[in-house]
Amino acid sequence: MPYGVWVEGEIQGISRSRSGHVYFDLIESAETSGAPPVASMPVVLFRDARERVNRLLKRHGDPIRMTDGVKIRIQGTVDFYPPNGRLQLRMSAIDPTYTLGVLAAEREALLRRLSESGMLRANARHAVPAVPLRVGVVTSIGSAAHADITTVFERSERAFTLVEVDTAVQGAGAERSIAAAIRAASEAGVDVVLVVRGGGSKTDLAVFDHADVADAIVHAPIPVFTGIGHDIDHSVADEVAHTAHTTPTAAAQAIVAVVDDWLARLASRETDIAHHTRRALASADDRLERLQRDVVGPPAARSNALIPVWPTRLPAFVGRRSGRRRVRSPSSTGRSSASDSPPATGFVPPSSRSKRRRLAPTRSTRRSPWPAAGRSPEAPTVVLCDRLPMSAPAPS
Repeated sequence: MPYGVWVEGEIQGISRSRSGHVYFDLIESAETSGAPPVASMPVVLFRDARERVNRLLKRHGDPIRMTDGVKIRIQGTVDFYPPNGRLQLRMSAIDPTYTLGVLAAEREALLRRLSESGMLRANARHAVPAVPLRVGVVTSIGSAAHADITTVFERSERAFTLVEVDTAVQGAGAERSIAAAIRAASEAGVDVVLVVRGGGSKTDLAVFDHADVADAIVHAPIPVFTGIGHDIDHSVADEVAHTAHTTPTAAAQAIVAVVDDWLARLASRETDIAHHTRRALASADDRLERLQRDVVGPPAARSNALIPVWPTRLPAFVGRRSGRRRVRSPSSTGRSSASDSPPATGFVPPSSRSKRRRLAPTRSTRRSPWPAAGRSPEAPTVVLCDRLPMSAPAPS
């Protein structure tokens, strides 16, 4: 086989030596998860061939990174290794379109299954708490993504509590680790879960296209925010998450923005309450002032109400009534006693039995502090009746 053969399979047990050579097994996985592979063949990629493969991948945008779990299609020749007495495949080339096609096909199949089952937007139905201060963080602790989100929360100056769950974010078995971390964070009493990872190749981020990760997000009882890769990356985890963001930093800033928005609404309510309170107090003061004017009156009216005003024609009236008063003579009663005769002055003693006509009451006008209905409080007028005392008749 001078030109070599093309072989498809999944990378397992990859290792890199100090000399620059790469060793791994190319396996055919069993259909049952966890079962041993159906077939396996050792592969060696020597340093000179590795440089050619890397240049080929860079021409295609470097979409593939050879790690465990990645399905590839490679070209190589069968070689015999005498020290171990085994056959191995000496790799010389790779087909990146095959790997990308496999990843895209698996991704589309998973999205179609989730859409048909109605679970694609299941996590989006959970409401985000008004103040999500307890945040579950699912990432590789110590990574650049972990440092970015920690900086965002620290600079926010809010009382955030981060519940961090460390997990692998790439490589073989990472999908199971991420799914378990999401479930653990959801059960830790947090308000939201934040799943983040920095940028990488298509094969590095392929773990977030796995069904295990998608199912963990779909069945999470709380909102899950994602920040995976860069602006151009979009995984299945982003599709099923409550809210997807382009980067880990953007995801953390979105949670901080929720808290800041709540604080802004609270400040607005405080301003409204203070404004309406001032208006209510001003209205109450106006009502009290009007009631005081109605009850007491203005200062000028209160001072005039204490000055009595007597009629100016009162003396003439009294004199006229006194001149018409009649005194009964002793002869009319049949008594001739000298003691019964009135004195020369015409004064009638109180013990006299003579009939007197009392003076009629005289009307006088006084100002009252109480305003009459329908009248202005500046000039209150009330008619009162005063009974005047009797006076002695004028001397003849």
